[in-house]
Amino acid sequence: MKFQYSEKKVKLPGNVHAYAEKKVMKLARYFEENAEALVVFSVEKNRNNVELTVHGAGTWFRARESTSDMFASIDAAVGTIEGQIRKNKTRLARRLKQDAFSRTVEETSFVPEEDEEEQEIVRIKKFHMQPMNRDEAVLQMNLLGHSFFAFRDEDSDGAFAVVYKRSDGGYGLIVDVK
Repeated sequence: MKFQYSEKKVKLPGNVHAYAEKKVMKLARYFEENAEALVVFSVEKNRNNVELTVHGAGTWFRARESTSDMFASIDAAVGTIEGQIRKNKTRLARRLKQDAFSRTVEETSFVPEEDEEEQEIVRIKKFHMQPMNRDEAVLQMNLLGHSFFAFRDEDSDGAFAVVYKRSDGGYGLIVDVK
């Protein structure tokens, strides 16, 4: 597993990074060797925040935890991702059989935009969208903790589509009709 660390408003000693790497390596058994982990450390209002994002074989997992201790935040974030994996174990296993884990979503860049007048775009994400079915898209959205997810819909011949969480607890789908 490859690791990247980022620190916002804090400078941490190397033992915190080593501890994070040791704890996150427990997740390596669920992923292939080329999985990537991004750990973002920050401190806000005397709270130690850890955001852990793990990407392996086309699936993204994200957890954000905040405690009074950085080590406890790391433990909690790893525990949250393990919980996501356990909760979705059958869905993930089914996707694995359908060769879904071999799909990759490649992030090519994050480009902060310059200041604009009233409506400011603060970040642009570019990535290659692989075709997937609607259930896979909902699963991916939930694993990322997002309220929407854009994808190429296999059920509509690869048309651009977006799944989103509705306020009534259900899911919605927006499909391009070309």
